[in-house]
Amino acid sequence: MSLPYTLDNTYPNAPKEWGWQWVFPAEKLSVDPGTGKVVRWHVHPSALQRAVKKAVLKAGLPKRTSCHTLRHSFATHLLEAGHNIRTIQELLGHKHVNTTMIYTHVIRKKPSEIRSPLDSL
Repeated sequence: MSLPYTLDNTYPNAPKEWGWQWVFPAEKLSVDPGTGKVVRWHVHPSALQRAVKKAVLKAGLPKRTSCHTLRHSFATHLLEAGHNIRTIQELLGHKHVNTTMIYTHVIRKKPSEIRSPLDSL
């Protein structure tokens, strides 16, 4: 694993820590232009988008679906599970809670059916 700039000096254990690993590593190795070392970077976002599109076609889904659809689904499921809308706002990187509030319109559950994670304690 190669870190940009001098981060490898700042974080010497990074190659062994999960937080510094690529979740979706690229198949091919490439040369780091800064160091000349052969390294593996993350997969390009377009490759992930192509893979999702291919899976959607293979599954025969009738609606258009993309990586962004998964983001919407994630947010909706968090709301249905009773998670705090401010937390979801932060996870999605929305500047304003009004943007996150859009997801409340697609929830399939009634408010009385949504349980707080604290209710199970």
